[in-house]
Amino acid sequence: MSRTGGKENGIRALCAAIGITPEETIAFGDAENDLEMLQLAGIGVAMGNALPQVRACADMVTDTVENDGIAHALRRLKLIE
Repeated sequence: MSRTGGKENGIRALCAAIGITPEETIAFGDAENDLEMLQLAGIGVAMGNALPQVRACADMVTDTVENDGIAHALRRLKLIE
């Protein structure tokens, strides 16, 4: 991976392009390569099948992808009904 690569740098670039801060984002992850992204985002959500270290760094833990974990988290955050 290049030095400018990584999911957290992708969030930074997207935020800059659309004029928001990383604190205004939500990130979902389950593996070690998601740790920095989850820590950068305003809300870091670990999926139900996430590694223990990912769960530990996340702001919240949701269900698995197979069990609509993203939708469950968005409902919990009152972003969808």
